[in-house]
Amino acid sequence: MEDPVAPGAGSPPANGNGNGNGGGKGKQAPPKGREVFRSQRRESEGSVDCPTLEFEYGDADGHAAELSELYSYTENLEFTTNRRCFEEDFKTQVQGKEWLELEEDAQKAYVMGLLDRLEVVSRERRLKVARAVLYLAQGTFGECDSEVDVLHWSRYNCFLLYQMGTFSAFLELLHMEIDNSQACSSAVRKPAISIADSTELRVLLSVLYLLVENIRLERETDSCGWRTARETFRTELSFSMHNEEPFALLLFSMVTKFCSGLAPHFPIKKVLLLLWKVVMFTLGGFEHLQALKVQKRAELGLPPLAEDSIQVVKSMRAASPPSYTLDLGESQLAPPPSKLRGRRGSRRQLLTKQDSLDIYNERDLFKTEEPATEEEEESAGDGERTLDGELDLLEQDPLVPPPLSQATLSAERVAFPKGLPWAPKVRQKDIEHFLELSRNKFIGFTLGQDTDTLVGLPRPIHESVKTLKQHKYVSIADVQIKNEEELEKCPMSLGEEVVPETPCEILYQGMLYSLPQYMIALLKILLAAAPTSKAKTDSINILADVLPEEMPVTVLQSMKLGIDVNRHKEIIVKSISALLLLLLKHFKLNHIYQFEYVSQHLVFANCIPLILKFFNQNILSYITAKNSISVLDYPCCTIQDLPELTTESLEAGDNNQFCWRNLFSCINLLRLLNKLTKWKHSRTMMLVVFKSAPILKRALKVKQAMLQLYVLKLLKIQTKYLGRQWRKSNMKTMSAIYQKVRHRMNDDWAYGNDIDARPWDFQAEECTLRANIEAFNSRRYDRPQDSEFSPVDNCLQSVLGQRLDLPEDFHCSYEIWLEREVFSQPICWEELLQNH
Repeated sequence: MEDPVAPGAGSPPANGNGNGNGGGKGKQAPPKGREVFRSQRRESEGSVDCPTLEFEYGDADGHAAELSELYSYTENLEFTTNRRCFEEDFKTQVQGKEWLELEEDAQKAYVMGLLDRLEVVSRERRLKVARAVLYLAQGTFGECDSEVDVLHWSRYNCFLLYQMGTFSAFLELLHMEIDNSQACSSAVRKPAISIADSTELRVLLSVLYLLVENIRLERETDSCGWRTARETFRTELSFSMHNEEPFALLLFSMVTKFCSGLAPHFPIKKVLLLLWKVVMFTLGGFEHLQALKVQKRAELGLPPLAEDSIQVVKSMRAASPPSYTLDLGESQLAPPPSKLRGRRGSRRQLLTKQDSLDIYNERDLFKTEEPATEEEEESAGDGERTLDGELDLLEQDPLVPPPLSQATLSAERVAFPKGLPWAPKVRQKDIEHFLELSRNKFIGFTLGQDTDTLVGLPRPIHESVKTLKQHKYVSIADVQIKNEEELEKCPMSLGEEVVPETPCEILYQGMLYSLPQYMIALLKILLAAAPTSKAKTDSINILADVLPEEMPVTVLQSMKLGIDVNRHKEIIVKSISALLLLLLKHFKLNHIYQFEYVSQHLVFANCIPLILKFFNQNILSYITAKNSISVLDYPCCTIQDLPELTTESLEAGDNNQFCWRNLFSCINLLRLLNKLTKWKHSRTMMLVVFKSAPILKRALKVKQAMLQLYVLKLLKIQTKYLGRQWRKSNMKTMSAIYQKVRHRMNDDWAYGNDIDARPWDFQAEECTLRANIEAFNSRRYDRPQDSEFSPVDNCLQSVLGQRLDLPEDFHCSYEIWLEREVFSQPICWEELLQNH
């Protein structure tokens, strides 16, 4: 581990609200006997009848939802302030008309006047003009009759503002506010920071976010001018304009400055939301990524992709979660697990029933579970002790596997699977390994990496190799690694590598030297926003832009603030998880070692146990949380008069069966964990060491196909290390893995015979990977322009005969320079000879 201040041992946990499950302070032994059933009953209340969640995964939520999450409920009073500032300024410039009544030319003229009035010395007057611009970007809601009108005029006004140069003007103001040392020092000295300390920054970031989010959104009805403006804006955000760094790097620097404690007043939620949307806008979302992948495979001469992962998952059906229901009488009369284990005959009958269910009832994968074994109970307890002692990340939470339920086989549930959802894949390494074993067995010697020579091998081996080659998959990463090896071996003959200046490449170059600090800062904020984090005095304060100046005095105000704080944290988790996933996917497509560089720093900063800590809670409760007040959401709050808040209206929330952003965050974190651990045995062992299996199994309660798929993937890669007894006790989970996760031929993940499972190779694996990454970064980014391998001209006549471009005034001053520097200076030839 390279960074001692990362979210791990010795790092400050986040400032959380402590509503997670693991809130105990001391060591807590798992409950025994009847307490096992009672704890399971308490944990599973409300989760047994979880319906299938109709969730469609995508780049982001709906347009209105994404705009509403920019504002906290504490900021609602500022909508009126923005409107007042605009109307006061508008009346002085335009008489007898409203904004929506003006012609487009008149609107542009007024916006130009607004931007001119931004350039004043008075901070107070500048803020009023900025608020007037923000009111325009918010849709001039005072003149609208419905939420649809507000969203329409918000988008129209944002395109108009951008075309008039608003982005450049507000970017300059943002630079000024970031460098405002007086505001930073004042915030550092304050014992309690509130929303008032970030007023100017919040106004500026809100305008920039509205510009990015509204212009990023593509509609079929957009005019040619708007489409042109969108591409221009994307280019302006992607590349270095006017000798400045890309906009995303400025936001990254704000994140690190906030985490370092130098600027605790930064509205970090707005910064992270804007950073995520800028990266999505400039690099592209998931659909654009898929198109880039198809294009790049075609350029490299690789066969086209067989499927789109997200589209395949959309057609999958969620599996039934484990059944935890126990009648009250059963829970009181059930024997303790120790006695149940002692009855060998009963155990054999139960296993026989289980086998028959496995054969016929593949559709209901999680209908029954076997009773917990002693090994599994002990491993769960050991896992908590490991995480508490080693990393202080996962809190104590007795993780007890579910008991056996009384399931009956009904005729209507008898069904067989209709085929596998994924095309099988085989790596070149798998074919080489298979042939190496076969040659050693039948011939007694090997041929290295030769996969074509099959002389002396029996006919079934020929058929096996043919089948393996039919499903062989060569990834873009394989080609990039091979090219990198050749460039390292033959730098002179292959010459300089031509690197396209794509937005992703430019972003990586800008992030390269500060990338460890960026990753650590993001993980610190993620840790602070995790619902399972405990509040500590030395943790970073992520609530600066949600806490009001005056703390609540009534119960209703306290309830509203509590909902606002929880919602605030959920939005932060959503933005960071989506940002990290996008960065990893784009860097992996751009170059595999860029992806590995970011991944390694995330792993060194304890990202893996941090995500496990996040899932060490009741995930079903987190996904169905109702931390929202619909009447206070934008744009609803701008159209209707705010009603008198009551306890019923606060607790009502929305009518959705789940919270979109929380389910989105969970899937993103699981995808992130999969990307960090895939094909990395050392990181897979971290999942095993931190006892992630029971934590991940509890997430299967959520009936959503995509979330279950990534949980099953994480369980699959570690089953070979969990032991035979765990696999025997979790046959339903194993069946689900067989049915839903992609098959890789010759992968004996379910048996634990893989030669790659040797623990002494783990350290060498990470060291080798790090050496390759450093060689890549050094070769491509550290070398000066005049390469050491460039040829040198040693011919005097050739050098003197080169034509040089001289300045225009050279001929005018040449004779004066010659007289002063050459003819009038005495030359001592003896000293020259002695010195050389």
